[in-house]
Order: sequence, then structure tokens, then C-alpha cells
Amino acid sequence: MSRIIAVSIVFTIAVLPQPLLAQGSEDNSDALDEIVVTAPGYVSTGGRSASKDDIELVETPQSVSVISRDMIDLLNFNSLNESMRYVAGGTGEAFGPDERYDWLKVRGFDPVQFIDGVRAPIASVNNTGTDLYGSESVEVLKGPTSTLYGEAPPGGIVNMTSRRPEHNFSGELEAQLGEYSHKQINGDITGAISDRVSARFTALYRDRETQVDFLTSERLYVAPAVTFDISDAASLTLLGMYQNDDLRNQSTGFLPSQGTLLPNPLGVVPVGRNLGETGVNFFDRSQYSIGYEFVYEFNDNFSIEQNMKYFDTEVRSRAIFGSGLLDADFNGVPDDNRTVNRSDFPFNEDIKSTNVDTRASFVFSTGELEHTMLVGVDYRHYKGFSEFGFAAAPAIDLFNPVYDAVIGDPGALFPFVNASDDQLGIYFQDQIRSGNLVVTLGGRQDYLDAESFGAKTDDDEFSYRLGVNYVFENGVSPYVQTSRSFQPIGGADFNGNRFVPSTGEQIEGGIKFDGRSLDSGLDVFGSFAVYKIVQENVLTPDPVNLFFNVQTGEVEVSGMELEVAARLNEQLTFNFAYAYTDTEVTRGNGGTQGRQLVAVPDSVISALVDYTFQSGGLAGLGGGIGVRYRGKQYGDGLNAWESDDVTVYDAILHYDTENWRVSLNASNFTDETFVDRCSSAADCFYGVRRLVTASILRKF
Repeated sequence: MSRIIAVSIVFTIAVLPQPLLAQGSEDNSDALDEIVVTAPGYVSTGGRSASKDDIELVETPQSVSVISRDMIDLLNFNSLNESMRYVAGGTGEAFGPDERYDWLKVRGFDPVQFIDGVRAPIASVNNTGTDLYGSESVEVLKGPTSTLYGEAPPGGIVNMTSRRPEHNFSGELEAQLGEYSHKQINGDITGAISDRVSARFTALYRDRETQVDFLTSERLYVAPAVTFDISDAASLTLLGMYQNDDLRNQSTGFLPSQGTLLPNPLGVVPVGRNLGETGVNFFDRSQYSIGYEFVYEFNDNFSIEQNMKYFDTEVRSRAIFGSGLLDADFNGVPDDNRTVNRSDFPFNEDIKSTNVDTRASFVFSTGELEHTMLVGVDYRHYKGFSEFGFAAAPAIDLFNPVYDAVIGDPGALFPFVNASDDQLGIYFQDQIRSGNLVVTLGGRQDYLDAESFGAKTDDDEFSYRLGVNYVFENGVSPYVQTSRSFQPIGGADFNGNRFVPSTGEQIEGGIKFDGRSLDSGLDVFGSFAVYKIVQENVLTPDPVNLFFNVQTGEVEVSGMELEVAARLNEQLTFNFAYAYTDTEVTRGNGGTQGRQLVAVPDSVISALVDYTFQSGGLAGLGGGIGVRYRGKQYGDGLNAWESDDVTVYDAILHYDTENWRVSLNASNFTDETFVDRCSSAADCFYGVRRLVTASILRKF
């Protein structure tokens, strides 16, 4: 309770003393002329993903976090995993470091990834591992979002917005060096080709080792974009992306609990221990997308937009991994505490997806009521194929591993996903204003035709959102909303009855503040939210028929979130995020009832302060420090494996001139060693160790 009171006081200080903050800005007015602008968009007060329209976040009855490009650059985030570090209600790196995918949680659930407002080509994992450098921002929409985006988990979604061409010329070229032989070069350039054509080209190449022994990671990312201003009313932006990932000796985690989370009489397992097989383990992925964004503004009150994107992703991989300490007599006690059994898991995946989202926006009045109405239809065609194999592999010594074992052919691979889906959604949203009162009403009808291994299913679901904001003149906006989501579930029960979609319902209330009444030298956005989510039709083990599930489970998640981002006179930057999350399986079989959800800590706190000198001999020099606390969390559904809480620190040192930026970033700079989670006695994963990166950037 004392912790909750403390963070509430922080929010009050951030929101209420406006005259004092304004006076502070006036006192620094003489220094404004000397400021080198480095992060003008650090604090975001708008985000189109929340409403698919140009509506300020303070008028949106939903908790939304926006990670801006300036924030990404300042903190040197390289992945969606890292971008969650200072977000309330969102966490990343659930399996420690992973060069392949981003393991996220939002309000207790695995969020679905979207790119430029359309669903990414996901299958066995809820994201694509797309590089963060090509994104202008990341938006985390918390709670049910099916009204605008169709099938999605009740915790929310994460949307990456690609960089767009700009008419004015600008660019950057950056080189990075860091720990684990980190080498990276990246660049971005944009400008006008003619009076009505602008272009942008973004590219990155990275080659590095990792904290896991022998694991190397190589990535190439390119993203061209062209905007045609067809007329004063119409524009067409073409967006492309290609990414290739080449990981050698890939084997992250899957360490035994003895020697990591639990004591081992032979010692502690090194953080970098690789239980795979060098020369055999690999992960290759190539993905690309092409699409467009078309906008036609008939007048100030009527416009049409359409987004289309085609995705293609191909994965080829093989992993020899640890599967527990040897226990030949099956008495539950390891034979020698060092011999680790291993398994062989080849895995291939091919995914193709075509997405089209068309919407019309109307602004009109009915008497004293002002309406901003959105009517849209989106269509997605998805085709996915995944196959895997499974075989035993030679054992390895946990404390003195010897590689180059003879690894045989794992044999035939077995398809476990062979699906073709067509989803059609028709949706509307009306934001009705009467003075300072804003009412948001939205609904959506989805039709899903799915085929899996020849079996066809038809689902149709209705989703809704109803919210109310009252926006005071000073930028404070209390709100309340209720919303519903749905998520299809593949498979059938013992009797052959196909599973129906799971549904989630949420009620949320809170308050937002966008600092509109403060002096122009201060940018701030803060939000406070409390919520409760109930998810129904959850799969739980069949108590009668082994290896089958029934759809009688239920999950409840409730919590509180507080988030503040502020930047004063391009000198002082401040971030604070706090989330308390209470999860419970309220109906479940197999011992899960009454348990908490996996990898969801009850408390997460983070704070960051960064300061830049703007005058004198130190002008342009700045630095900051961040702290992140993650509470205890369970790694398995029975809550038998609990990881300790952990606190890590980040540090930043940077020097800016008009054309150059030199920076040094250190995450977890005290090199705190911790076990992030254990899913079982055989599946433990260390958290992310210290990573120090130096960069030099030339701005154009």
C-alpha cells in the first residue's frame, strides 16, 4: 500500500503544480536560444493506432503507451523486447535475450503484433522479430482492441509504425561498437525527389555475438519508401521492407534448475552456457513486406484511407537443446548433477498474409453534438505452414561441455500448422463531443473462415467499445470505458466439437494529462488507469480424456498502471512507469485453478532521468540513469517455479552538436545476474546481462 501511495504522489506532483512548472520554464527562457534540439518528439500526445484517426490520446478512453523514435534513439533500443522497459503494463524479454523473437506481455497476455495498422504474419509466435530501427514509433494499446483490429487477446496489441518519407531533406549515418563483438552500421535518408515525390531509405547491418557462448547473430534490414502527392487532396505512400536473420549455434536457455535457480553441489552454471551443438544449431529467417497507404481528403470533413500490406516469412531452424539432468533410475534426483540429456528439434515455417484495411472518416454535427465518425472494412487472407521433428541427442556435460558430437538425422518432420484463414471485419466508431465531454462508441462484426488440415470452421463475433472522457481546459481528462475482444482457438475436444473463440471483457477507468496548459518549453504526458479483464472460453485440460482439452477455463486479470513522460526545454528528460498486476485462473483443471498466469510479475517499476547541458563549456554534454524493478513471477502454470525479483540499472552518456552525436549506452550496467524464469526443472533462462554500446552518428 505504501508503494501505491508513493507512486500516486509522483503522479500528483507531475500533474497539479502547473503554475510552478510554467514559472520554471519562464526562468529558463534566456537559455532557449542556445538549445541544440535533439529530441523534439520524445513525448507523444497522439497516436493513430488507438483510434485509426487523428484523435489526441487524452481524448481516447483507453490506456495507450507510445514509444517515440526519439525515445528509441536516446535509450538505444534495438528490439520490441527492449522498448517495453519503461512502459507501464508491458514487459519484454520473458526468456532473457533472444535474437529471434520478442517475448512480450501486456496486461498478463501475449500481445499480437501489428505493423502499420495491419496484423503481422504470425503463427507459432505472436510476433515476427522485425527490427526496430525501421519504426517511427511503437504503440502499445492496452486492453481489448478487437473493435478496430479484429481477433486479438484481451491484454492488447503492439503496433510498429514504419518511417515515412518527408519532403524536407534529412538523414543520419551511425556506426556502433559494443560488448560481445557488437558491430552495427545503420542509416536513414529522406527528402524530395520532385515537387510531388518524396522518398526514404532506411537500412541496417548488424553482426554480433551474444551472452550465450558461441552464438552469433547477423542481420540485414532494408526499408525503401516513396510518397506521391498525387494532388493537393490525394497521396500514395509505397512501403517496402526486407530482413534476413542468420543465427549460428543458436541455443538460448533450456538450462537445468540445479545450478541456476536452485543450488547444485558442483557449482553455479555460467550465464553463457550453451547446451546446443556447435556447427549444428542454426536459425535462418527471411521476411519481406510490400504495401501502400492511400489517403484522399475530399474536404476538411470527409476523407478515405486504405492500407494494404503483403507479408512473406520463411524460417528454417534446428536446435539441439538441454532437456534436464540425467536421472536414469527416475527417482527424482539427478544421477551426477552434471550430465544433461539433450533433444533435437528441427523446425520450419512458411507464412504468407495479405491485409487490406479501408476506412472513411466523417466530421459532422447534429445540433450541439459534434461527431468524428469512422466506418471501415478490413480483410485478411492468411496461409501458414509449420513443421517440426523431435529426436534424442547425445548428452553433454553441464560444467565441462565437449561439442562436436555425432548428431544423426532427426528423421521426418511432422506438420503441426497447415492453415488457411480468411477474415472479414466491418467496423464503426463515433466520437461524439459536447463541450468538454467526449463519448466514444464503437462496434465491429467479424467473419472468419478457417481451414486447418482440411477441417473447415466458420466463426462470427461482435466486439464493442464504449467510453467517456471529460477533457478539462488544463489537459486533465478522466475517463471510463468498457470493451470486448475475441480470439479464435484452433482444435477440438475429445468428442470432435470445434473450439469456439475465447472472449475477453474489460472495464477500465483512469485519468490522463497532456500538459496543454503548460509553457511551451515543457512536454508532458501522464496516465493513470485501473482495470479488470475477464477472459472466458479458455482451454484447460480434459479431466477425463488424457491429452485433450475442454473449453471451460476462465482467467481474471486486474491491475493499476501509472505512466509519466516529460521533457523540459530540451534539457531534462523524465520517465516513470509503475504497474501492479493481479492474475488468477478462476476456472481450470489439472491443478491450475487459483494459480497465477505465467511470466506476469505482480509489480514492475521503472524510472529514468536524463539531463543535457545547454550552455557554457559543457554545452551539448548529457547523461542519464535508469532503474528497473521486476517483481517475482512464476514460470509455469502450476506456479511451482518462481523467479526472484530483480533490480537493474541503465546508464546513458551523450554529446550532441548540430551535426554529430556521440553516445555510450549501458543496460544493466552493474551486470546483475539473475534467472528470468524457469518453466520446469529442465527449462531455465537467465536474464539479460550488461550490454555496453558506443556509437557515433552523423546528422544531415
